[in-house]
Amino acid sequence: MKSILKKIAFILLVILGFNSCSDFDEINENPNAFTSDEVSAKFFMTELQIQLYAPNRYPYWRAQLIHADRYAGHFTFGFSGSWWTDALGYDYNSGYTDAAYDWMSGYLGKLSGFINFVKEGGDLQNEKFYAIGLIMKGLYYQMYVDTFGMAPYTEAFDPDNITPKYDELSAIYQGTIADLDEAMAIIGDAEVSGEGVELLTNNDLFFGGDMQKWKKLANTLKLRMALRAQGADGATFAEGAIAEALAAPLLTASDENALMEKDPDISQWANAAYGDVWWNFGTGSNWNVGKTLIDYLRNNNDPRLTYYAKPIDGGDVVLTQDAEGDSRDLFSKHSAFILQQLDDAGVSYTSTSGTKTDDGVTIDTVGISIAAGDYYVGQPTRLNGFIYGQVKEQLFSRPADIVINPKNQGKEIFPEVVMTAAEGNFLQAEAIVKGLASGDAQSLYQEGIRQAMAMWDVPEGDISTFLGTEDMAQLNGSVDENLEKIAIQRWIVSYTDGFEAWAIVRDTGYPTELYEGVSDFDIYAAGTTLNGAYPQRMRYGNGAYNTNGDNTNAALQQQGPDVQGTKLWWAK
Repeated sequence: MKSILKKIAFILLVILGFNSCSDFDEINENPNAFTSDEVSAKFFMTELQIQLYAPNRYPYWRAQLIHADRYAGHFTFGFSGSWWTDALGYDYNSGYTDAAYDWMSGYLGKLSGFINFVKEGGDLQNEKFYAIGLIMKGLYYQMYVDTFGMAPYTEAFDPDNITPKYDELSAIYQGTIADLDEAMAIIGDAEVSGEGVELLTNNDLFFGGDMQKWKKLANTLKLRMALRAQGADGATFAEGAIAEALAAPLLTASDENALMEKDPDISQWANAAYGDVWWNFGTGSNWNVGKTLIDYLRNNNDPRLTYYAKPIDGGDVVLTQDAEGDSRDLFSKHSAFILQQLDDAGVSYTSTSGTKTDDGVTIDTVGISIAAGDYYVGQPTRLNGFIYGQVKEQLFSRPADIVINPKNQGKEIFPEVVMTAAEGNFLQAEAIVKGLASGDAQSLYQEGIRQAMAMWDVPEGDISTFLGTEDMAQLNGSVDENLEKIAIQRWIVSYTDGFEAWAIVRDTGYPTELYEGVSDFDIYAAGTTLNGAYPQRMRYGNGAYNTNGDNTNAALQQQGPDVQGTKLWWAK
């Protein structure tokens, strides 16, 4: 027993980050400092959740913000003053790709360690924690393989196999659904994880230890994955899984959102937030909200607009032609493009064309004066370096304060989105519209919108007005038109959950403005090997080749080239 407790104590020190080596020295000298009734796997739970959804700032910046949130069309770089054009991410960057890949693939070690610890025969065996481990495994693999494609799965949890083979997505999806079924069967009717030290409460950042909510999370994830797989080649398991999921409880009510609250005081190197990037580096690291998202909110009178984004700063702006370079001849086109964005958003402004001379070179200018008022203007996605100098930050909407608030100032920070009650409703509506189930799709769709808005504290009166007056709130069209509305709402509710929002676009083809890519390379970035097409995956990191090269290359023979344009198994 002493050796087991000593091993557990060491692992806890590593995971929980004790303040000094003296803590371990004391335990090393006195392994009975921890007794068997004082040690539980629940002390690993918080770290397991944080590392998947809000790791330290380094990967959080490079994976979520530089890639997923921007592929999703929710955020954009590339305004004049940004460190990057909005081509970043579309143009392959090995360093940023490696950071994202190393974080996501590296999480497997933490996950497998937890599961092996709590499974039957493990040092801290607990079947309820094992069930939670299987659900975390499902959340992880859905994110991981939807980002990169084929990955080690069937051999990944063997600690003696350092070069596991890659599995096809169909096998991973089917295996993950089986894991979720096992987890739900283990939980059964249980409401808590155990008694005494085995009682999971505050260490669980999702549900405070409520096992029935974990069970609903598992079933909602099962429905999401089965609907995504449905129609893909060889997905014979999908329709049965959909039927099973629809027959069991899902996340549907406001107290069932799986949201991971942010710690406003913890270090950015332990648990990151958007504000850790926004406030620590000046304007260069900032970003704006994407045009597609702002347009859907503004043009449909969606009350979430003011909760997601800020009005533009406006004021007086001067667009100035470059004195030389490729962008000089494009000034007229670029300035007209910027003015068109203001027109599309209903901004009241005046513009004045002029010229000036700089070192004998005549330079055209366009002065813009924005009238007083609150205007919401989204920045177009993937603008390139040619137009960079004309994309003035004060002409486009930034994220709302609650999204980017700094830590250590007592300000509220919006939580990490894991899975929402809105999605539980939307997925049911989708299944009905597709003819895979019976029921009232309209009621479920509107309840999804209600839950999505309530999550951002939109007043009930504003929600009711939207549901009663806006066409976007009605499934009143053809099957394809209704599926588009459901996809758009799922994409909107995934704001700040870029990985899922990006997957929705690739799976459904909506919003079409994103999915169809770009073609005007005077304005937009073509992207490395994309030629304007929408990115379908991220490339594997160099670590995949350095540590498991033969199996990585074998996977590419099945999946296709290791480029961003290679479509995944389930993609539209």
